Amino acid sequence: MKRMFAASLLALSAAAVASPAAARQLTIADVTMLSRIGTPTLSKDGRWLVWAQRETDLAADRGRYDLWRLDLSVPGARPVRLAADPRLDENDPQIVGTTVYFAADDAIWSVPVTGGTPRRLTDFAGGFNGFKVAPTGDRIAVWADRKPDAPSLEPAMEKKDANAGSARTYDQLFVRHWDTWADGNRSQLFVLPLTAAGARGNGVAVARPLVGDTPSKPFGGAEEVAWAPDGKMLYFALRQAGRIEPTSTNLDIWSTFADGSATPTNLTKFNEATDTQPSVSPDGRKLAYLAMRRPGYESDRYVLTIRDLATGKLTSLTERWDRSVGSIQWAPDSRSLYVTAEDTQEVPLFRVDATTGQATRLTQAGHVSAVAVGPKGVVVAIDSLTAPADFYRVAGTGAPQRLTEVNAAKLAGIDMPTVERFSFKGANNDTVWGYAVRPVGVAGKLPIAYMVHGGPQGSNTNGWSYRWNSAVFASAGYALVAVDFHGSTGYGQAFTDAIRNNWGGWPLEDLQKGLAAATTRFDWLDGDRACALGASYGGYMMNWIEGRWPDRFKCIVQHDGVFDARAMAYETEELWFDEWEHGGKAYYEDPDAFEKWNPVNHVARWKTPMLVITGEKDFRIPYTQGLAAFTALQRRDIPSRLLVFPNENHWVLKPKNSRQWYGEVIGWMDRWTKGAQ
Repeated sequence: MKRMFAASLLALSAAAVASPAAARQLTIADVTMLSRIGTPTLSKDGRWLVWAQRETDLAADRGRYDLWRLDLSVPGARPVRLAADPRLDENDPQIVGTTVYFAADDAIWSVPVTGGTPRRLTDFAGGFNGFKVAPTGDRIAVWADRKPDAPSLEPAMEKKDANAGSARTYDQLFVRHWDTWADGNRSQLFVLPLTAAGARGNGVAVARPLVGDTPSKPFGGAEEVAWAPDGKMLYFALRQAGRIEPTSTNLDIWSTFADGSATPTNLTKFNEATDTQPSVSPDGRKLAYLAMRRPGYESDRYVLTIRDLATGKLTSLTERWDRSVGSIQWAPDSRSLYVTAEDTQEVPLFRVDATTGQATRLTQAGHVSAVAVGPKGVVVAIDSLTAPADFYRVAGTGAPQRLTEVNAAKLAGIDMPTVERFSFKGANNDTVWGYAVRPVGVAGKLPIAYMVHGGPQGSNTNGWSYRWNSAVFASAGYALVAVDFHGSTGYGQAFTDAIRNNWGGWPLEDLQKGLAAATTRFDWLDGDRACALGASYGGYMMNWIEGRWPDRFKCIVQHDGVFDARAMAYETEELWFDEWEHGGKAYYEDPDAFEKWNPVNHVARWKTPMLVITGEKDFRIPYTQGLAAFTALQRRDIPSRLLVFPNENHWVLKPKNSRQWYGEVIGWMDRWTKGAQ
């Protein structure tokens, strides 16, 4: 298994860029300027592949988008721009018939897939969040933030009191969510008629009188809205709002008539856990969706579920497969589905038989981040730890056929690091997996960057990241080591569940044993020069390590981590997360469950130099947690530094901020592991 991983990973990396003899190391400046491909869309005949591609405008500190097209009927064809107006950001392309529909400038546009002049189709005001064209090409579903029960997309007229103050008032939660204060609007679903003249007017609301967000916030998108093949029905995911909305994960699948003639029907009201990602089979007979079983738990196993639309019969198709499905696409013949699922640090593509539920793995190494299904095979976006995403064609179980090399010129002359997997016996005597990333051409023992992932139900997958990029750390002269401790995903649901009520227990034991295993196995690791770093739950673990493993590391980097579990329980926005992780009760109902793993209780033992990073727009783990940790460090006279981003949330997303982040982080690590003081 290890040999297979190494061979396929090296093949994927080599395909990404052939390094010349005089190579150099990757930098964050390189990463921030890379082209980023979006979700692919295929024409029905399988000939045309279209996608949005992001390029970095460093001066404006943002990304800009154009549409690209590839003719798959021509062997060796190269991509060409389809829509690239410098005044617009062309994004979210969808092919229906011979037309590409896309979003730009708060409107929906169209352009022939063969090329031509784009045409603006809509004229409604007030902006929107996304859209999906009916397969019949005669309607467009649009989701946009409007006041609850809005009859159409027309923005509500609000009277302004010239003498009013600036305060916001609230009578129930949410008052803020992810990075935004609640303003009374909800993401709602509307339908516009599409004719030869365009899609004029304000359309009609089709989810009334439901109050909630569809798609869900903050991360829901087009995967939560689906058309029936005949264009008469829409299916969508929505969690009904209420006084205790922040304690609920109960998204349901609803159906509604596309003309808004009837109230929506709840198809999953029997399940109080999450139901999402509706997808109708091409023959119109079945509805596939993902279902969890346990209310209040965001990381329960997603089971691929099939509903017979004529009889209502339900089939839990992947009930016996101990993997959590991440995405769904039907095959054109409605006899199977293509899904992604994490599996031991990889995110492969699988084909699932629609009758038996048998899953067949179609890709090996790498992270499949997007899927488009056509009559001549499947097109996927694949990335890895050492290669940003490109498109590949998958046909059967053979090796994927590479279609694009969007960053070949930008990565020319850069020598990517190598990756080695290892395993060891961790807590509970379970097998735990990790990897070590080593720069090429650097001799001798290397200082260690020991990275702890967030989630906590997440994984150090074999995937490219524009935030925590393993290759950048390695290219800065570090051996990056990462371990998938108890709570990680891709190893079965029991392993994922093991972190509940156990935040500072088995995961810390795994991290301790994992570092020992790595330094024993790889003689190029310098165990005496190690720095630990992590964000979100990884940031929590940094605070926990400060008090519970205080003598191991030369330095620590803590980003958006929980410092005080009591304050976190009352300050965070989605309460179900924190309460589930500590046993399912509120803090006042079971304070001991929170205090057992509370870093603030062990500040007296803190001694390791720490860099603390936070974003002022982070409402998941508010910046006050970082400020409190920095205060503790300063009061104990521990070398420390506070980095605050006023315009970032739980993640650092802007190009200039990303460069500053890496400069600060690597500078801090150099100071304590390389003597660069």
